[in-house]
Amino acid sequence: MPELPEVETVRRGLEQKLNNFVIKKVEVCRNSTVAYPPNTEEFIQGLNNSLLCKWDRRGKYLIAELKKIENENSFLDFEKSSKDNGFLIVHLRMTGYFKFIDNSTQPCKHTRIRLFDKKNNELRFIDVRSFGQMWWIKEGLSPNKIIKGLGSLGPEPFSSDFDAKYLKKVISKRKKSIKAVLLDQTIVAGIGNIYADESLYSAGISPFRQAKTIKKNELINLKESIVNVLKKSIGSGGTTFSDFRDLEGENGNFGLQTNVYRRTGKECRICRNLIVKKKIAGRSTHWCPNCQK
Repeated sequence: MPELPEVETVRRGLEQKLNNFVIKKVEVCRNSTVAYPPNTEEFIQGLNNSLLCKWDRRGKYLIAELKKIENENSFLDFEKSSKDNGFLIVHLRMTGYFKFIDNSTQPCKHTRIRLFDKKNNELRFIDVRSFGQMWWIKEGLSPNKIIKGLGSLGPEPFSSDFDAKYLKKVISKRKKSIKAVLLDQTIVAGIGNIYADESLYSAGISPFRQAKTIKKNELINLKESIVNVLKKSIGSGGTTFSDFRDLEGENGNFGLQTNVYRRTGKECRICRNLIVKKKIAGRSTHWCPNCQK
C-alpha cells in the first residue's frame, strides 16, 4: 500500500502537472470507486466544470481544493468567475495510482475513473485491486465528518505536534508492540509497514518491544528516525515493490536503499548479521536482532 512518501510524491506530481486543469467530463468506469456521494451521477455533476486548484495531503489521503468555473471566458481571472466547490479526496489504498495522458487512448481494464479537460487531456485513476476510493465533498460539508478515517488521523510526522513528548504521552500505557503502535493511523498519520520497519531499524529499537518500555532518549531517536527516513524516501520518489507508480508511470527508487524491509536473509548493512522476518499484528516485520534491542 502506498504510504506517506508515495502519496506525497503523487501529490507533488498532480500539483505540478495539473496546472489550470478544469474538469469538463467525468467517466466512472467502476461505481464502487466513488465512496461519496452515494449517487454516482451527483459525483459526476459535482466535479464537472471544476478547477483542480490546489493539492494537499493528510496522512495517506490526497485532497484537491475545487473551484467551480461559472464563466470560462473569464478563466484567467477565475477568482471572480468561480466559487468554492468543496474537495475531491482520494485514497489510493493498495494498488491505486494516477496517470496523466495528453493523447487519450483506450483505457485498460483496471481503469476506474477518468477526468478530462477541454483539450481532452486525461487524468486516469487505475486500480488493479479496486480498493481505492474517491469522495466529492461539496462546499459546506466537513470532510473529517464524512470520511471517518480522515477525521481520526493523528499528527503528521513533519508537524510540530509530533515530537518525543507527544510520543511519550500516547504510548506510556500501551502494551502493544512499538511496531503495532506506529502502524496506528490515529497515533501518527501516514506510516505503514515499510517505514515503520525502516524507522525502527534506524533508531535501533526492536519492533517487538512493548511501547510503554521505550525510554525518552529512545523516543527522541525514533522521532528523528521517522522524519529522516520519510524525507529520504520522498527524495527518492517513494518505494516500489509491486504496483506503485508516480504520475509519469515511474517507479519509486527508495526500495533500492532499504536496510531491512524485504531484505530477509541478507546481511545487515551495519553488523553483517542476517535480517530476519516475523509477523506482528498480521504484518510482515523485518529487523536486525543484533542492532535492534
